[in-house]
Amino acid sequence: MKLFTRLFLPVKVLILMAFMLSPGSGQAQDIHFSQFYMAPLYLNPAMTGVMNCNHRIMGNYRNQWASILRSNAYNTYNVSYDQRIAVGRRDYLGVGANFYGDVAGSADFSTLKFMGSVSYSKQMSGGRNSGHYLVAGADVGIVQRGIDFNALQWGTQHDGDGGFDPTRPSFESFDRGNFFYPDLSAGLLWFSVFDADNNFYIGGAFNHINRANVSFSKERRELMYSRFTIHAGGEFALSRRFALVPGIVTFMQGPSLEINGGTSYKFNLGSTRLYQAFMFGTWVRLANKLDSGILADALILSTRFEYDRFGVGFSYDLNISSLSNASNNQGGFELAAFYKICGPERRGVYCPSF
Repeated sequence: MKLFTRLFLPVKVLILMAFMLSPGSGQAQDIHFSQFYMAPLYLNPAMTGVMNCNHRIMGNYRNQWASILRSNAYNTYNVSYDQRIAVGRRDYLGVGANFYGDVAGSADFSTLKFMGSVSYSKQMSGGRNSGHYLVAGADVGIVQRGIDFNALQWGTQHDGDGGFDPTRPSFESFDRGNFFYPDLSAGLLWFSVFDADNNFYIGGAFNHINRANVSFSKERRELMYSRFTIHAGGEFALSRRFALVPGIVTFMQGPSLEINGGTSYKFNLGSTRLYQAFMFGTWVRLANKLDSGILADALILSTRFEYDRFGVGFSYDLNISSLSNASNNQGGFELAAFYKICGPERRGVYCPSF
């Protein structure tokens, strides 16, 4: 009964979060990944170094709206490296770096960002086989934004009879086609490890603290909206071979809101000497649309295979919004992979698996 209560409460928290977080209108302005749990440093700087190995390399690639935009589809990629460093008897320091790029549309609207992150994991209670940790993290980065103005078309350049004349004036003035700006973020994470097979975590991040000017015109100021992220998840064993791996994330940025939640089903395939696991999951992404309330945006199907210290994941978004009439329910596919480098560790269970 105690084990059931211990596992049920975290799942109950996940369900409640999905219904409680509902303000805002519009869609998120930053990039997003359907496999958000496979991009921990982008999700929350407090997740830097939170792993059961010494080093971790992760990569993500996302292609979206190819069914509508063809060769001008959105392409997003992310690469990160982080490591953990033991401090004292039970605590850890995490350091890492993350790089992502995003290119969208015929005008090659691009965003490139490099950031370095640091975190500190403080054990609040527990012992060798279980524990509760509070983690604080922060990152600082430099961002480059660019666009090809010559590839843009304006209403004033159309003659009204279906013709287009690029030499006609656009009545738009842009003089910052390529610029840089700094970016700051901070986050907190709480996780509880009950044993080697059961854990729970919940965290939050505050991104774009400095609200940089992202206008393409020197005459105007367009301040980046700060983004608030709340996420939670865990792993709950139902038997020696089978476990549930639920997760949820909520992004709130200015008038925009997005919620992605669901569950993966994990099958342990390996022996006690070599870890092997297969997962498949179903997720739903919700977003707001102006003043129309919360709408279903996509149904996400995911799969993941882990072999020893290596893992690879694939997901596909089935568009279920009103845009499905144009996209034929096609959304985007996403690939993710990681590799961990482990060394000797005599401290027992440290953190949950993501």
